[in-house]
Amino acid sequence: MKRKASAVWQGGLQNGKGSISTDSGVLKDTQYSFATRFADGIGTNPEELIAAAHAGCFSMALSAELGKAGITPERIGTTATVMLDKDGGGFSITAVHLDVAVKIPGGDKAAFDKATADAKAGCPVSKVLNATITMDAKLET
Repeated sequence: MKRKASAVWQGGLQNGKGSISTDSGVLKDTQYSFATRFADGIGTNPEELIAAAHAGCFSMALSAELGKAGITPERIGTTATVMLDKDGGGFSITAVHLDVAVKIPGGDKAAFDKATADAKAGCPVSKVLNATITMDAKLET
């Protein structure tokens, strides 16, 4: 399986602009710029897209891990926060924090804890990131 996205950048770093598109068409010429990455400009940025990918991947991985334990969650909500820090002459994504809230009526806390740990380790996006990944997971019964 292969998935593709593309980006076009025009101009210098601080005054240039770019657009990002995905083969699925969900993103089509979606604007990004220095301001959307390092300030509060309108548009997206690579770190926001990584956060979205990690939140979505983790939620699906957790659903799969819970399914292995015979548990079907009512709802999994995941927020991923990506930290971009100055690193020598450039920047690095140094950490991702996952805030997870899962509703499982009558949920088993031990099974939940195992599933969240396994999902964090096994999520393909977690595996590709060279960053510290932390997590706070709440079970709502």
